[in-house]
This record gives sequence, C-alpha cells and structure tokens, in this order.
Amino acid sequence: MSGTATPSAQPAPPEFPQLMGHPRPLWMLFMAEFWERFAFYGIRWALVLYVVAQFYNGDPSGQAPAGLIYGSYLALVYAGAIGGGYVADRYLGYQRTILVGAVFMAAGLFLISIPNQDVFKLGLATIIVGNGMFKPNISTMVGKLYSIGDLRRDSGFTIFYMGINLGGFISPIVTQVLAQYIFGTGSMPSYKIVFIASGIGMLLSLVWFYFGRAQLKGIGAPPPEAPGRERIVHVIIGAIVVIPVAYGLLALGAEALQWVLTAMFIALAVTLMIEGIKNGTVARDKTIAMLIIFVFNILFWMFFEQAGSSFTFLADNIVDRMFGTWEFPTAWFQSVNSLAIIVLAPLVAWIWVAMKDNNPIIPRKFALGLIFNGLAFLLLMYALTHLVDLNNKIPFWTLFMVYVIQSVGELCLSPIGLSMVTKLAPVRLVGFGMGGWFLSTGIGNNLSGIFAGHVSGETGMSVASALSGYTFGFWALVGAGVLLFIVAPLIYRLMHGVR
Repeated sequence: MSGTATPSAQPAPPEFPQLMGHPRPLWMLFMAEFWERFAFYGIRWALVLYVVAQFYNGDPSGQAPAGLIYGSYLALVYAGAIGGGYVADRYLGYQRTILVGAVFMAAGLFLISIPNQDVFKLGLATIIVGNGMFKPNISTMVGKLYSIGDLRRDSGFTIFYMGINLGGFISPIVTQVLAQYIFGTGSMPSYKIVFIASGIGMLLSLVWFYFGRAQLKGIGAPPPEAPGRERIVHVIIGAIVVIPVAYGLLALGAEALQWVLTAMFIALAVTLMIEGIKNGTVARDKTIAMLIIFVFNILFWMFFEQAGSSFTFLADNIVDRMFGTWEFPTAWFQSVNSLAIIVLAPLVAWIWVAMKDNNPIIPRKFALGLIFNGLAFLLLMYALTHLVDLNNKIPFWTLFMVYVIQSVGELCLSPIGLSMVTKLAPVRLVGFGMGGWFLSTGIGNNLSGIFAGHVSGETGMSVASALSGYTFGFWALVGAGVLLFIVAPLIYRLMHGVR
C-alpha cells in the first residue's frame, strides 16, 4: 500500500494538546484515513469478480476485460492525485478539498452498486475524481502537524501508515462476511452490499473529518484570499466536468490509456529535465537519477498489483482454500498484505537503522524491492510446476506467502519513494516531481491490468496460462532488480550523496 511524504518546508505548527506523545489531531486524521482506506480496499477484492459475474454471466472469458478495467481504474486513481494536490495547494485549501473529495468518493461507491455497466464505469470515474482530492491531501496534513526538526515526525507518519493498513486489513474481512454470509452465499455473493458497505465507510470518514477538523487550529484551512465558499462551488463544478473525462479514459481501454499515460509521463519528464538543467549540474543529475528510478517503479507496480486482479482469479479457481469443511474466503487474501506490513514494518525499519553505515543506498533498496517481488513469482512458478494436485489446485500456503514476500518488497521500495522525490526533484517543482511518482505508479497499475489480461487469456485462467505469465513476471522483476543493483553506484553518483 502506498506510503506518504512530508513537505520540504512549512511554517511552524500551532501548539496542540498531546495524546500518547503526539499532537491530538494525528489521531483524528488516523481514523479519517482508516475509514477511507476501509472504503477503498473494501471493494478491491470484489471488483474483478463482480465484473465477471454481473457483465459476463460468470463466463471465464470475462476475466481478461475485468483485469483491464481494474488496472485502468487504479492508474487513473493515482494520476488523479496530481490534480487533487494542485487544487488543495493553490485554490481551495486542504480541509475543504478533502471534504469535497470524500463526498465524491462516497457517491461513486454507491453508484457502482447499481447493476449497469455504464453506471458502473461512471461510479468508478467518480471514485477516481474523489480519491484524487482526498488521498494525497490528508497525507500531507499529517506532516503539517510537526515542525521540520521534530523528531516525532517519522513516528507520526508510521502511526498514520498503520491507519492505512488497519483499514486495508479489516475491510476485506468485513465486506466478505456481509456479502457471503449475511446478504448472500458463498456461490452467490452480494457484491452490491460490498459497495454499499464501502460507501458507508466513506461517509464515516467524511463525518469524522468534518467534525474533527476543528482540532487542526487552521492547518489546511482555505488560503487567506479565498475565505468564502464560492471556490467550493467552482471545484464541485470542475469535478463534475472531470468525471466524464475519467469515464472516457476508462472507456478507451487499457491499451489506449497506456499511450495517454506514456505521453503524460514523457511531458512531465521533459519539464523536470528542463528545470533541472536550468538549476545547474547537480540539479540536472539528481533529476536524471529520479527519472531512472521512476522507470523501475513502473515495473514494480505492474507486477505487484496482480494482487487485485490475476491473483484474485488464481485464488478463486486454482488455490486449494479448503480447511476441512471450511473454505478460506478469496477476499481475505487482500488482508494479508496489510497484516504483513503491520507486522514487518517495525522489523524492516529496525534493520535499516541497525545497519548504520552499511544501510543500502536508495537505488539498491529499490533493487531489493524488485527482487523480493520477483521471488514471490518464483514461488508461484514452483507451485504451478510441482505442487498442482489432481484437482488442478495449488496449496493455500503458497499464495499466502506470495503476498507476504511481496510485502517485504513493498517495504524496501514504497516508504522511501516519496521521500526520495522531495530530495531529488528540482526545488521549484517538488510538487510536480511528486506527481511524477504518482504517475509512474499509475502507469504500472495500468500495465498490471494488461498483464493480468494476458495471464487469464481469452478463455479464463488455467494452470498453464498462470505458469506462463508468472514465469515472465519472475524473469522481468529479477532481471530488472539485478540490473538496478549493479548500476546503483552510477545512479547514486548522480544523486550527489542523497541517501
């Protein structure tokens, strides 16, 4: 799950009452983010299964288009963060942008519960617009609670990160129980309830933040030149206008969307390079290093995000989930990543500190992230080659450990990515560089949908198609990781000492 970043400069924060050693508003933001992530990850396990069941009558041929829709949706969610951050920074302020984003997210979640394909895509487009205004801005506000030199800052972000992962851990469990045990059955889940429950979670986030924002003492309030509410109306109108654009990009299909995203990335890279060159040799070199790492970041997320697409079909059709007479729900695999992050994050952080001067440089941490991601695919290769039983099933533990191993890779890469941008991007375009990080992640997510479509093929996933696709994933990830590990000293030289 994506991490957070802190701004490079800011005014001193006001004096806050303390709770458990941190500013009291941190816990308000923690719960607002918890409920937003509950909403966002509550639908993650159900989206591709719902598309196949509702729009393809359960036919396995729907797996490939479902993966493509999922990848495009995630790509646009990340791309939308660029516009949402700009609105908050330059026009509306963080608090109001978060509230408007929450309203749109909730509306989109309720819309996708309507069993019509056009309305479904319209709902996804609405979620995209709302999430773009909510997610990057609530993360930014955490950093504004602390002064630059406050030693509690990293700890505060760690606590906030736990809110993200607690929401992500609980939501698949709760929504699956609602869909398959209370309002539906194992063979006929009530996906509508999944989406409605997630929408209610988003409304809880909205209400929690609306009443809790008084604790912020003006942090994230509207700019002084925009005290009135006219700008809220302007942003709402603008968001309504953008929704059909997001819908149109979803309707384009993942392959056509990839061309759009690639053109955006090239334009962004050129803009950053021009600014870096203007600022001198050091800034130019740092920009080059950042853009190189962006490319590897694309590859990481292309395969990591199989978690919500092809891995879901793998769990549903090819993994033996039976424990006696009880079947482990497909949805609960989505909680493994969050649980692994909660358990392993303190250990990984301790390892980095314990290594002191031997702590790997940023490019090598990214290389380790790619390699661990690749090792997860190696385990799948082994399982699909040697552990398939007479029913064409692989053992439960293999997919469980795939999620755990991928989480180790995520911890090597994701937490340092945004922080890296604040250190390497040209000073005047740090925000734009942050947009580049989100865009590279979005491109990886879109490619994940295209790749998932190939893994499923035209007739649905089989042991053979999964083995072929995941073998390619292993070699691509490990090959790129080894290459990055080897050239890391050259990239580090371009970073001019940034660690």
